[in-house]
Amino acid sequence: MSDQMRRRTGIRALSGLLLFCVSAYGLSAAPQAELWPRWEAHDPDSSAVVDHSDWGVFLDRYLLTETASGVNLVRYADVTSADRALLQRYIEHLAGTPVSQLNRDEQMAFWLNLYNAVTVELILSHYPVDSIRDINISGPVFNRHPWDAPLVQVEGVELTLNDIEHRIIRPIWQDPRIHYAVNCVSIGCPNLHPVPFTGTNYRELFDVAADEYINHPRGARFENGRLHLSEIFNWYSEDWDDSIEVIVSHLLEYANGNLARELRAFADGGHRGRVRYAYDWALNEP
Repeated sequence: MSDQMRRRTGIRALSGLLLFCVSAYGLSAAPQAELWPRWEAHDPDSSAVVDHSDWGVFLDRYLLTETASGVNLVRYADVTSADRALLQRYIEHLAGTPVSQLNRDEQMAFWLNLYNAVTVELILSHYPVDSIRDINISGPVFNRHPWDAPLVQVEGVELTLNDIEHRIIRPIWQDPRIHYAVNCVSIGCPNLHPVPFTGTNYRELFDVAADEYINHPRGARFENGRLHLSEIFNWYSEDWDDSIEVIVSHLLEYANGNLARELRAFADGGHRGRVRYAYDWALNEP
């Protein structure tokens, strides 16, 4: 082999390695919670209540619950043009809401429902698609994705899904249970909840969602003595103090039956190197 051919072969091998590294990093890393101060404004004395009934109508018509898999599924293929217009009007309604004038509880419901509704509309605008990750509208060339694309305006400010989750919800409320509420329309994600969040029900629904996810095999399970967890607990480990002990303690708040017994034994018997993480990015449709 000539020196020139060796150089070309080496360059191709290095390029392949760089592509692998960039792609692997893009799939495993998650944005940190970094506050956008613009959205800290709120009115603790406000009694205004945001109407989320249109979102409730859409969910009632197209969300399948009590499935054999235990995963709530969206009938994207069956959404009518009229009901898609209903969803778009709902998003426009939220976009026109002066969210900075709401109290904190109403703001929490506002941001959660907005995130989920915009994500479902994103899928409908690109349907059919096998996974949200196949929607290549933002991100670096080696890791295209939809989470950094401006998708909605609130109070005249363009927002991405990452803005809503990682620059508003996570840093303001600092409650790791929000990971069971925001939905990335994937099988591996916690369920899209069948009713809208409101300022009065979201705390209760957080606990319901946490219970459902942690006690489902995609959330937490043991196989041959090894703990398998959702990648959520890896990607957002900072929300549990970057500690597997804190994660396991959190899981034990909701775990039932055999899972609870195995988690307690796991916590008592050591855990180094015994945790595995996985996530199914397939679209949450029938």
